[in-house]
This record gives sequence, structure tokens and C-alpha cells, in this order.
Amino acid sequence: MRGFTLWFTGLSGAGKSTLAEAVGHELRSRGREVKVLDGDQLRQELGGRLGFSKHDRDANVRRIGVMARQLSSGGVVAIAAAISPYRDVRCEVRRDHEGTFVEIFVDCPLAELIRRDPKGLYAKALKGEIQAFTGVSDPYEPPLSPEIVVHTDRESIEASLAAILDWLGRQGLIEA
Repeated sequence: MRGFTLWFTGLSGAGKSTLAEAVGHELRSRGREVKVLDGDQLRQELGGRLGFSKHDRDANVRRIGVMARQLSSGGVVAIAAAISPYRDVRCEVRRDHEGTFVEIFVDCPLAELIRRDPKGLYAKALKGEIQAFTGVSDPYEPPLSPEIVVHTDRESIEASLAAILDWLGRQGLIEA
């Protein structure tokens, strides 16, 4: 079976990691080898001295992209869940992929994310206690033409998961 990459992008708290894990679980249950690459976790484990400047954010996204490319070229389904705020670097990661790259925009309005805010990060960012917070004091550039868009403010996790699996089935990437 050929590998491919699913790249989940969206603001903090939109549901990228939750959906990535759900898709990973489902694909494993169907016999696929899957590796979920969580942006926050990889930043801590591999980031070294990476901060949150544009340069450092881009470096983190590129590292995740290299890992996803290597995994997918080896037949693994690589699932990346990373804010990846800058469009140009996401496009670069896509260009560098030799196989199938599927961008999934996990769309959730900022107002809803501020309302949810389980970790209190948006509240701190709005007070200026967190500098360069994506979507508040640092930009997030939504994808212009992602393969899949899910709306986690109005869809359940199950509905978003079903939409992703349906798209993958229609493309022949998984058994329908």
C-alpha cells in the first residue's frame, strides 16, 4: 500500500490533534500503518531552542514536513497536526512531497476558540501575557484551496471524521 500525508492545519484549540488521532485510530483499525506527528509534541521533543518567531515556526513546520515525507515514502500514512500558520511554508512542504499530500483545514472561528479556551491561552494572549500568539498577535494564513475543510464549531468530531474518511475513500487512498 502506498503511503500519503494528511496535514491538519488551523488555529490553536480548533481540534487538529483530536481529529488527527481519530483518523489515525480509524486507519489503524483498517490495517494501515500510521504515524501521528503532533506539532506541539515535536516542538518540545525535537525543537531544541526553537522559539515562536516566524523563522522558528517555519523551521518546526519544515522538520515535521521532512518526517512526514520520509514516512509516507515508506508506505506509512503520516498525519501531521500543526498550526503551521504561514501559507508559504505549508506550500513548500507540499511541493517537497513526492507522494500524495492532503491539506485539511480545521476551521473554527476565533470567537469560538476564545469562548472554549480550555487552557486559558487566548485569554492570556488577549491580555498581552503571551506574545506572538497565532490568531491574536501573530497571523494565521488559512489555506487557499485545501483538499478538505472541516468546521469544528458546527460539526461533531464524528461528522468531521466521517467527512475526511469519505474524501479519502473517494480518492482511492483508503477502502471506501
